[in-house]
Amino acid sequence: MVFGRSSRRDAPVEPVTLKILVAGGFGAGKTTLVGAVSEIRPLRTEEALSEAGRPVDDLEGVESKSTTTVAMDFGRITLREDLVLYLFGTPGQDRFWFLWDELAQGALGAVVLADTRRLEDSFAPIDYFERRGIPFTVGVNRFEGADDYPEETVRAALDLDPEVPLLMCDARERESVKSVLVAVVEHALARSAGEREPAAP
Repeated sequence: MVFGRSSRRDAPVEPVTLKILVAGGFGAGKTTLVGAVSEIRPLRTEEALSEAGRPVDDLEGVESKSTTTVAMDFGRITLREDLVLYLFGTPGQDRFWFLWDELAQGALGAVVLADTRRLEDSFAPIDYFERRGIPFTVGVNRFEGADDYPEETVRAALDLDPEVPLLMCDARERESVKSVLVAVVEHALARSAGEREPAAP
């Protein structure tokens, strides 16, 4: 027997699992984002856009879109050996917003995916997370052919608080999306730590 060494194998690390929401306007790229990083085959609840929905579905700027998420997208990504994120993509259309309260329960934070062609669609998700005190990061999804604006211009247009992270990203690219998710986790944990600090006398 060799002394000074453990005869037991190191126990496997039990990862911490965190829930992150992916929100944004209709056609902003939420389903694409979840699919770009998920290690498992994403669960999708997409349905084809129908003639019945045309009066209520605003397709301006996203005329080529033919499907819509009617419940949620779900995916999983391991950021580190001890940290796993579960991603829940929310439906972007107003008529499915009754699902948001259920999806938001237990969420550490959220990504608001913004599209500069329809930037006004980001206001409602931002307001939702601000009112509920859920930390969020804005990811500006760069679409081909869309106008490219400086970060300061987008931040001002969305009236974001200075501490809210804003990143330019490509929802199709895994590494780009990972950067946005890391920013969400870091922002949420930093805010949580700040809330636990005792107030100055």
